[in-house]
Parts: sequence; structure tokens; C-alpha cells
Amino acid sequence: AICTVAKILNKDELTQHLLDKNMHFAEMSSGSTNPTELVALLIIQGKNFREGIENVFHHIKGSCTMMILTEDGIICARDSWGRTPLIIGKKEGAYAASSETTSFPNLDFETAHEVGPGEIVKITAEGMEQIRPANKKMQVCSFLWVYYGYPTSAYEGVNVEEMRYHCGDMLARRDRGEVNPDIVAGVPDSGIAHAIGYANQSGVPFARPFIKYTPTWPRSFMPTQQSQRNLIARMKLIPVQALIEDKKLLLIDDSIVRGTQLRETTEFLYRSGAKEVHIRPACPPLLYGCKYLNFSRSKSEMDLITRRVIQEQEGGEVSAEVLKEYSDPCSDRYANMIEEIRRIQNFTSLRYHRLDDLLESIGIDPSQVCTYCFDGRE
Repeated sequence: AICTVAKILNKDELTQHLLDKNMHFAEMSSGSTNPTELVALLIIQGKNFREGIENVFHHIKGSCTMMILTEDGIICARDSWGRTPLIIGKKEGAYAASSETTSFPNLDFETAHEVGPGEIVKITAEGMEQIRPANKKMQVCSFLWVYYGYPTSAYEGVNVEEMRYHCGDMLARRDRGEVNPDIVAGVPDSGIAHAIGYANQSGVPFARPFIKYTPTWPRSFMPTQQSQRNLIARMKLIPVQALIEDKKLLLIDDSIVRGTQLRETTEFLYRSGAKEVHIRPACPPLLYGCKYLNFSRSKSEMDLITRRVIQEQEGGEVSAEVLKEYSDPCSDRYANMIEEIRRIQNFTSLRYHRLDDLLESIGIDPSQVCTYCFDGRE
């Protein structure tokens, strides 16, 4: 058996390559080649598991982390750039592997090893064996900490909840004295730790002016249809009228992608009697669609509110140099983009987390962190 966390950009090209070798596919996924089966067919071209997995790393464009169940153990292989995590836990007489350290404590496992970029490890009930050493260079996804990671998880030794707290703290330092909200709130769930960090640094009380209610999907982007995602996003937040009416609110959300959900949240706060709604996203503006992971369902970069605003301001195609200016928080183009997003979204004020502050919040070597979606750096 094999399971993967992968985004394969050259899937069609690799499919044809394998078909030309008279290899066959057994099933489809969403009307296309099943990516996990594609990875399996690349693996079996090697003489052994190391060679087969290296064949995957060599051929795919994108990323691929995998686990393979064999007759005598589990083989764990992390993406060659380490974009997604893979953790090994142990307890007496047992080893386990997971993408999240969250999986271990309540099952009495302790974190034993974080698989490095490109590293291949085999585990049995008795122990671990390294099949391939880790690469020195890494590009772990920064968005894991900002949004996607579970609060109790840690990546590269950095806990998600603690990192988010630092984000909020630094947002408050940048804001010092510029706004005077009555309460600070986090858009549940990922914005809450950011908001607590902001509140503790600023001295503005933390409160919950709306409560999340999701009996069906824990993440509102999970349904495949955008109209269904919008409906769930609207249904999932129930207002607490007493904490909204006649109040100046400062909200921290993990990010702004299309802008649809946060605009609707803001409008319902105004309808509920809020005087002001200040927005502080916990990451920089998203300017590029991710080429490496499937954390967002955006079909193209024009789904991003930033790119729509930039195209309107520039009047057409935008060069890489101009985009670089839009990622610089000290440039006029950046300031104009932020003001236009604020106007469109009807926020009282808008300030994004700066990229240098985000990297400081994570706290590991910046060269080891992927920030492609913010600055286009590959």
C-alpha cells in the first residue's frame, strides 16, 4: 500500500511517459490520472525502494511526501525539499509515522525523529533504519504555521500555537497607537491564537464576537463547489450580539485569498451594529498561486484578490519586476494595493503581517522556509 501528500504539476507528461513504456493505470481520480498510482509506477521502475523513490523525486515537478507499507515495515519518504512534514513517533515495542506530531501524545507515542527533506526511513516495531540521508537544503511551507497546521503540532521544532501567538504580538507592535479598538478577536479557528498574541501585547481585551458552528466540515474550503463553500462559510459563524453592537472590533484572520468570506463576515458585523471593523491578516498578501501544495483550491492566480486589484491598477499584464514592488511593504504600489483592497472589502483599516515579521515569528533559518506565495521566491 502507498499513500502520498503530493502536487504533481507535470502529471500529464509523466502519464504519457509511463504509457510509452507500456505501463498501465488501473483507475482515475477527478477525471485524470490517479496521482498516487502515478507515484507507485515511478517507484517500481527502481531496483529497490531507495532508487524507486529517488526516481519520483527526480521526475516530478511539485512535491511528494509518501509512506509505503511493505511486508516487513513502513517506508517513510519526505518530499525532496521538505515542503510538507513527516514525523516518526515511538513507544515501547512500537513505532509510528504521521504528518502531524498531534497524532502521538494521546496514543502514548513520543516524537522520535522528524524526517528531513529527501530522507527515506524504514520503521518496524523494533526501530528505525535510514535508507537515504536528508538533503541539506529545505523549503518547508510557511503556511503550515499560519493556517494549515493543527495548534498542538510542531514543525521543525516550532509549535503552531506559539508561532501564531508571536505573529499577533508582532502585528500589535506594528499597530501601536494607530487604532483604538474595543476588543480583539480571531476569526475561528486559526485566527484565535494570533488574536490572543495581539491582545496581550496591545492591552486591548480579547473576546469572541462570533462562535464557529461546523457540524459537517471542519474546513469551509473542503466542498468542491465554490457556491457550497460560500454557503458553509456564511452559516458557520454565529454572532454574539452583546459583543458586537456599538463596538470597534479588530479581527485577525489567517489570510485573505479571494476575499469573499471575510467581506461577508465584515458585512454581518456591521449589520449586527459594529462601529468599526479593522482587519489584520496574519500573513503577507498572497500574490502567487502555490506550485507545490494543494492547501488552497484557487484555480488560478486571478482568484486572488491581490492579483485582481493589481491587474486593475496596472491595466493589463504585469511583469515580474512590478510584482516584486507589490510584495514590498515599503513601496507605493504595495500601499495602493492595500488601500484598494480595504476599500473593496469595506474594512475600517487593513494591515497585513510583513514577511520579515512572519519569518521572525517562525524563528528558523529563513533560507529553509518557502515563501513563494508571498514573494515568488523559488
